[in-house]
Amino acid sequence: MQRTTRRSDLPLPAARRSPDSTAAVLRAVLDHGPIARSSIARATRLSAATVSGIAASLQARGLVREVPEAVVRPGIGRPHVPLDVDSAAVGVIGVHIAVPRATVALLNLRGRVLVRHQDPHGRRDPQSVLAAVADRVAAIHRDYGRRRRILGLGLATGGWVDGLNGTVVEHPVLGWRDVPVAATLSAATRLPVRVDSNSRALLRAEQLLGRVAGDARRSAVQIFVGNVVDVAFATGGVIHQGPRSAAGAVAHLPVEGCAEPCSCGRIGCLQAAVGERALVRRALAAGLIERPDIHAVVDAALAGSAGAVALLEERARRVGRAAALLLDLFDPDVLLVSEAGANRVPGCLAALRAEVAAWSSAGADMTTTVHPSSFPENVLAVAGGAVALDQVYADPPI
Repeated sequence: MQRTTRRSDLPLPAARRSPDSTAAVLRAVLDHGPIARSSIARATRLSAATVSGIAASLQARGLVREVPEAVVRPGIGRPHVPLDVDSAAVGVIGVHIAVPRATVALLNLRGRVLVRHQDPHGRRDPQSVLAAVADRVAAIHRDYGRRRRILGLGLATGGWVDGLNGTVVEHPVLGWRDVPVAATLSAATRLPVRVDSNSRALLRAEQLLGRVAGDARRSAVQIFVGNVVDVAFATGGVIHQGPRSAAGAVAHLPVEGCAEPCSCGRIGCLQAAVGERALVRRALAAGLIERPDIHAVVDAALAGSAGAVALLEERARRVGRAAALLLDLFDPDVLLVSEAGANRVPGCLAALRAEVAAWSSAGADMTTTVHPSSFPENVLAVAGGAVALDQVYADPPI
């Protein structure tokens, strides 16, 4: 008589697969794809069976796909069909809240901006701004959501941002204080929402997708210069937040040689000296532009305006002095600068690097240490998108 199998006869159930293993496989595909499963196993130090199971799960979720067209030529036996990130099946929403406008964009898993809208604020109070953002997100979801599953929403903005609690603690220029951005937008869009500061968001983007991602994962400093100026730094791939999520507040860092009055009452604070509002004000006073916008200054410089070029190069040098202090303080593998002139106007990056070299005692090679943003045309959209993408690659969604 055949005996019924008892519970004690069965092997213990396998432990649930570590999400770190799934993330490691997805990151390997992002970094090296198209890549064969055997090469993923080598890169992640996981077994071939584990990689095969994770890859099948990631394919089912639309995060990776097989790319038989990338097979160079078949050898003996069954060819190894490589995997790559699926850039068509899923995406994320990136939002950036600046002082004059909001940027809302749809990005694929490689950080490519597929759709981007920039809308000036009607009113600057949090309720009005976030309601307008939610409406724009709904429009993108309506137009593209049937073709592409949207995994989440990332938002970047200036000021003091508590990413852990999804709150803008203080944005002095906008006048925001203790705004529950993540909860508000999640309720309005029905998407998981994460928020972070400008510089931390852009450093995440550089670590994931940038030209010097390998260096940025070791140690990096990121400077963001807009209407708000802030900084992020990372060691061992980990971006420092601080116990109150306040790390990187350099708006009132004194910069030698600058005499601009600041709203805090002091003279020569970094944000007052290099912020976009001060630059635009000087450009308007000199008759260099007709509309009060940083893009107008950049456009004028690119069109050959010597005055606009001079203003941007002067700002680049001022940013360079602050960058020199940060370079000496942290001694990072790379120092990344997101500033309109250095990103787009020839001559500004050279001026910034020269100023860093003149003021720094670190002895770094400026051409290999100081880099402009990897995303000069889409800095703001990628900043927001990177906050969501960082979560996707750290903990791939089911």
